[in-house]
Amino acid sequence: MSSVTSEHVAMEATRFQHTPYYCEENVYLLCKTLCENGVADATGSDLFVVFISNEKKQVPLWHQKASRRADGIVLWDYHVICVQRKKESDSEPLVWDLDSTLPFPSPLTSYVTETIQPSFQLYAEYQRFFRVVHAPLFCKHFASDRKHMKEPDGSWTAQPPPYESIVAQDGILHNLSEYIAMSGADTLSSLDPETVRTAISQKLGVVVSHTQLQDLFTKLP
Repeated sequence: MSSVTSEHVAMEATRFQHTPYYCEENVYLLCKTLCENGVADATGSDLFVVFISNEKKQVPLWHQKASRRADGIVLWDYHVICVQRKKESDSEPLVWDLDSTLPFPSPLTSYVTETIQPSFQLYAEYQRFFRVVHAPLFCKHFASDRKHMKEPDGSWTAQPPPYESIVAQDGILHNLSEYIAMSGADTLSSLDPETVRTAISQKLGVVVSHTQLQDLFTKLP
């Protein structure tokens, strides 16, 4: 990334809303800001929201700001990032992760190497899966009433954002659980262009393994 681009991104990053432990809402607003400030296409066509989780709801990710360890590892129940892939460009997709200590944004290849660490040997139950959703569909359908962040007595596990909760365009109040539900059985068996094109046009997008993630972004329409 050139120094000019880095300067521009650093300046723009200060405008992004960020509430710790509400990564899905942070990414929702990040997508809208990238569209509004001209960094992304106005319709969000070059943006993809990526949910990272598994059946056990325990996914190790490195270089996370919330970590207290030198290697930055955190065992999240789920995490959400934004990946930008410009259709008419040969440049590598960029990862926008407001919770990462890596450069903002980071090239997808280096983000996968540093944050996912695919060479690190994990028990099968800790394998990461990725639900990739086209941002225009995500911004239309996503909703969260934040009930997953409340204790049985009604208190918050983490202080909520200062703005009203996100409601889907069709009036749905909460569907976060649909986005974070994923397992090996949900992953695409093939990344042929027609399969990918059909899957990515759906509300909940497509689920892939870490070995398919980078390849997927070369196959998207």
